[in-house]
Amino acid sequence: MQRLNEILQTIDGYLGGGQWFVFLLLGVGVFFTLYLKFPQIRFLGHAFKVVRGKFDKEGDEGDTSHFQALATALSGTVGTGNIGGVAFAIYLGGPAALFWMLVTAFLGMTTKFVEVTLSHKYREKAEDGSIAGGPMYYMKNKLNAKWLAAIFAGATVLSSFGTGNMPQVNNIASSVFATFGIAQWITGAVLGVLLMFVIVGGIKRIAKVTEKLVPSMAVLYFIGAFSVILYNYENIVPSIMAIFGDIFSGSAATGGFLGATIAYAFNRGVNRGLFSNEAGQGSAPIAHAAAKAHEPVSEGMVAILEPFIDTIIICTITGLTLLSSGVWSEKHQNEFDYAELQVLAQYYDEGNEQHRSQIGSHLVGKEALPLYNGDLQVENGEVQDELTIIHMRSFAEDMVINKDGTPYTGSIAVENGSFVDDSYIINGKSLVHSAELTTIAFTRGFFGDFGKYIVSIGLLLFAFSTAISWSYYGDRAMTYLAGSKSVLYYRLVYVGAFFFASFADTAIVWTMANIAIVLMTVPNLVGILMLSGDMRDTLKKYWVDFRKEWPDSK
Repeated sequence: MQRLNEILQTIDGYLGGGQWFVFLLLGVGVFFTLYLKFPQIRFLGHAFKVVRGKFDKEGDEGDTSHFQALATALSGTVGTGNIGGVAFAIYLGGPAALFWMLVTAFLGMTTKFVEVTLSHKYREKAEDGSIAGGPMYYMKNKLNAKWLAAIFAGATVLSSFGTGNMPQVNNIASSVFATFGIAQWITGAVLGVLLMFVIVGGIKRIAKVTEKLVPSMAVLYFIGAFSVILYNYENIVPSIMAIFGDIFSGSAATGGFLGATIAYAFNRGVNRGLFSNEAGQGSAPIAHAAAKAHEPVSEGMVAILEPFIDTIIICTITGLTLLSSGVWSEKHQNEFDYAELQVLAQYYDEGNEQHRSQIGSHLVGKEALPLYNGDLQVENGEVQDELTIIHMRSFAEDMVINKDGTPYTGSIAVENGSFVDDSYIINGKSLVHSAELTTIAFTRGFFGDFGKYIVSIGLLLFAFSTAISWSYYGDRAMTYLAGSKSVLYYRLVYVGAFFFASFADTAIVWTMANIAIVLMTVPNLVGILMLSGDMRDTLKKYWVDFRKEWPDSK
């Protein structure tokens, strides 16, 4: 599993981890923001009126209301990216990574506006009578690029597993196990049955579930988050200063956190920002295509609200919770993950600033340090060799190696810094990330240890709703590729993968998600750039028609 993760990380390094992807994503957002004259600011108020149904007409064609489409799309984005993804970004890039998440969201508001408008404009009716839409339909019907549409649809199916399915249940099962002690596979089995019950009803049942689930889970999560932020009120201003103060300097080493460069914080912040709000990925247009509307731009207006709610509001609250509580830079007792474990050939003293700087440079890929090859000598669970073990990008402390339930004594083979045998249970202190870190943060507030239950319940609702929505994205893609009859088989595989991922390796799941995001996003960004003129003309026509029909409204 560790070798597989290394291969996947190498692939991700060229795709989502590459600077080209970050600049493509932001570049498209900047282009449309300027080209359409900052629609995310000018149309924000109008978007709230549209989602309330103020301009709806009798006989508008579609399967869902504006609000249901928004709730479905939000349920697809408000998930582990908001709870675990923010923690992962800060763990990698420090507080400055959150700033770049917010920048990505601001530009993403325009990108969502464009992709949803175009997808809604060129939607179709499927052979079973349901509405089928998404970027693959504008690629086919307007660009006459069936090959590009096929690539996007195939990537959507893959991404439904890598983004909406596997990371979601993995975080749920891990959090429930940490909080309640329930085995991951049991959580996966129970939720798998519930997932199948919901998704067999199609978009109408999905919309009915999500329109009730999204507001409820948001209220619960906000209560827990503000209980931490207000409890640590003296850290609010320093936290905000850290977010914006480290933008052009990189995040300095603090506690167990060994620092991050400007480039690393920028790259990871943008990457996690996309994972959170999915702007440009082309997923939300599939949900919005089902909305009732007599023209496409109004649904694009609704989509402007998604990155605003998902990232600018919810992710900021999560970030302030992590930073104000101080848990992001502290080491915590945990069971070590082999994919995050690395043995260095030399001894480095954490108390030595030069050594900390060397390790920090090694972790961000600036200057690689030699890895250990040979046998570790272990006595009563403790490593006897004078070397350095890194776990979760930090110096491992108080490490105890167990075998068959007792502290191990003997030798352990290591190749290129990795354990050859992964059957040992290793416990110790290190940094942690993802949902586990957010769970710890929620215990540092007015609710104390009870706060972890809020995260577990919130994560369960957030992530489960994301899995529901992504099943719909995948089945629309399958409808495009192989017709409506293929959807049943897709749903069966989707639920099976959902169960399997509940006890799969966390790091591998996250890496797979990163790769799937890129494979889906690039064709969509290329497509909307090719249709920039179409988008501009469609928007102009919308306002001409709107002013005729609603002369007293804005």
